[in-house]
Amino acid sequence: MRKEIYRGPRDAGLDLLARSRVVHLASTTATGEPLLRTVHGVLVDDMLAFHGAPAGEKLAALGRPAVLAADEIVAEIPSYFFDPERACPATTYYRSVQVHGLLTELTDRQQKARVLQALMDKYQPEGGYVRITGDDPRYRKAIDGILIVAVSLAHLDSKDKLGQNRRPDEMAHILEMLWRRGHAGDPAAIETLRAANPATPDPPFLHAPPGARLCCALGHEYAEATAALLADTYWNADVPPERIARAHRGAGAWVGAHDEHGRLIASARAVGDGAKWVDIRDVVVAQSWRGRGLGEALVRMLLDHPFVRSAHAVHLHTRDAQRFYHRFGFADAPANPNTAMRRIRPQPV
Repeated sequence: MRKEIYRGPRDAGLDLLARSRVVHLASTTATGEPLLRTVHGVLVDDMLAFHGAPAGEKLAALGRPAVLAADEIVAEIPSYFFDPERACPATTYYRSVQVHGLLTELTDRQQKARVLQALMDKYQPEGGYVRITGDDPRYRKAIDGILIVAVSLAHLDSKDKLGQNRRPDEMAHILEMLWRRGHAGDPAAIETLRAANPATPDPPFLHAPPGARLCCALGHEYAEATAALLADTYWNADVPPERIARAHRGAGAWVGAHDEHGRLIASARAVGDGAKWVDIRDVVVAQSWRGRGLGEALVRMLLDHPFVRSAHAVHLHTRDAQRFYHRFGFADAPANPNTAMRRIRPQPV
């Protein structure tokens, strides 16, 4: 199998460490015994830090060289993407990062408090407690009694394997095959591979009008921008922006488009069980982009999305775009014989 490992920028490695739920620690004890543990790591004061009991193997490894590592699988590429018989082309695309250094105990109470607060921010972001400070009498004893270990980030090695050795036409083929396979993480993998291989031509399912770029998996960071696009739509007249944003973060499929400057100019999502039914919701195109075919490209991609395309029935509601949706095979639904009811959660006073 071909080697496809490439060094990535330091910021990408830091970002991977910051979002990884756990970090793997490899070191040795004072007697030379190997030590391999999984820890909860956070970035504080240009260090990767974690906590532990004030006795045990972690304490015995203080002052010794260590490696802390994190990784994430982007996509598993099966052999049949390239060869109908030979298993050799099978591979995995991933990101990884390692930090090399000496395990150092942190003893300053304020610094230990910052590490513990960073752990709470990462693993309990909803709050529900008094924030940790070194001077708070509620925490002073606990801070003094806990072991905080850190490794400097001076020696950070970020690597990835995202098909960068592939020709643009080969990568376009991989994107098309991922889209056709349609595993749950494949749309997001497509966007990661596009970003890592910018020379890749867009496969047919991503074709957009000139000046626009379709995205088959919008990330949570676009939730607020999407809510802003939808702010003046009649069907969201009584829905606060934060609820619109949250609805998109929980969508089964969420697609969109950007302009040449990276601004979000279109969005659409789908919800449902992906088997019996799917509902198309919140289809919107920025006013300045309407009439250029972007809405049609967006809806065609959403209907072909792995979450949507296999559903027995696809529903949507519109009061003014029936003719637009007729071209995609939608028909006017018969009147519902049941009495329609809905419950709206009261807004806090």
